[in-house]
Amino acid sequence: MHGEATCAGPARSCSRWSAPLGALLGSSLGKAIDGQQLLFLFGLIMVVVGIAMLRPRRERDAARQVTSLRNCLRTGAAALVAGAASGFFGIGGGFLIVPALILATGMSMANAVGSSLLAVGTFGLATALNYAASGMVNWPVAGLFIAGGLLGGMAGTRLSLRLASQRNTLARIFAGIVFVVAAYILYRSGSALRLVG
Repeated sequence: MHGEATCAGPARSCSRWSAPLGALLGSSLGKAIDGQQLLFLFGLIMVVVGIAMLRPRRERDAARQVTSLRNCLRTGAAALVAGAASGFFGIGGGFLIVPALILATGMSMANAVGSSLLAVGTFGLATALNYAASGMVNWPVAGLFIAGGLLGGMAGTRLSLRLASQRNTLARIFAGIVFVVAAYILYRSGSALRLVG
């Protein structure tokens, strides 16, 4: 087989177990760090992700892509890092797994968004369970965010499908939103850290 897939199926299946493992490790470490420091680091990571999304790249047809052992390992490593960052920062991880999938597999933005939904569910659940076990979940607030996320997700999916053929437009919108949120997070957490220090 000369390195060809022993890991069959689409690229997302390669990250099935590495993302939740990373999320568990990251969330265990994240619980030990001050919240404002976590937010500031998260803002910096968002800036890096936004810059990466603006870089032009060549897409590969996901349907034709051969799942080699190398691609499987690369995707698994990207999922481990994205899962660990998701757990560490206490985030759903979608904004991390989409660039990770694009970087590791070369798939289109639309395919990466769709594939990330499965990955986000697995390591988001792993992170949530770890925090819940420590009594660090505000259930009423979490319920409101879930309800709002479902409504926003449906609207976002429709818009994403409309923009799927305009690859650069979708990546620029994604990067723009990441930059705006990063600026807000850096400002708020930076101000809080200055007050503490």
